[in-house]
Amino acid sequence: MKRILYIALAAVMLAGILLLPVSCGKNEGKLICGITDFEPMNFRDSSGKWTGFDTEFALLVGEKLGMKVEFQEIEWTQKYNELESGAINCIWNGFTANSSESDTGTPRTQLVDMSYSYMLNQQCVVVRVERAGEFRSIADVAGKKAAAEKGSAGESAARDIVGENGIVIDVPAQINTFLEVKSGAVDCAVVDILLAQNMAGSGDYSDLVITSIGLESEIYAIGFKKGDELRDKVNGAMKELYDSGKLMELAEKYELQNTLILDTSFGR
Repeated sequence: MKRILYIALAAVMLAGILLLPVSCGKNEGKLICGITDFEPMNFRDSSGKWTGFDTEFALLVGEKLGMKVEFQEIEWTQKYNELESGAINCIWNGFTANSSESDTGTPRTQLVDMSYSYMLNQQCVVVRVERAGEFRSIADVAGKKAAAEKGSAGESAARDIVGENGIVIDVPAQINTFLEVKSGAVDCAVVDILLAQNMAGSGDYSDLVITSIGLESEIYAIGFKKGDELRDKVNGAMKELYDSGKLMELAEKYELQNTLILDTSFGR
């Protein structure tokens, strides 16, 4: 009799285990953002802690959603692999949404689900100060050697403007392009203007300048795995922060108030 009772009890316990939710993964309740060192969006302060507009933006969203926010520095060319593997659950790093991948030509909106767009941006051309007079139009970049972050919107733009007779040197992060220009290894760099405005003309890069060459406008959004319901939750939090004025306060802190937007029609 006792044996029968033990077997019945074990069966009940097993049934209970089988009925437990299967979604209790290690990332449950976490907002893990894939980022690179990209000032003023994500960068390390003097103590080595991540800060920046996107960093603080993510923390505000996490607070709204009751999620713990973590930042995972990634190699930009591996962003989609990191997302698919579950190492991160969003790409949140000044991610140009209305662009295509330079190696395949595939629009990014086909590769990930995008959030509402929240910031205006564009690519720009950075050169040494003494060579600024040589770069006044896109035609002046044709046939030149340019540096750009591999897998970035900048790389795609650079390949377009240097043309078949030009060369694009791929580097692992946008900030590395400034060293390439400074050293004379390349003629110019093609990078996000929000980064260039913080780097060119000051500190170690006081001898670099943003040219007046105008490239196509861009928008930033957050990338999520296709079908991930987290995108809609983040969208809701983004709108609340924008409507309350908290997002504008954050933008003003990083002097980005003139480029802040919230386009709720994008990514739908």
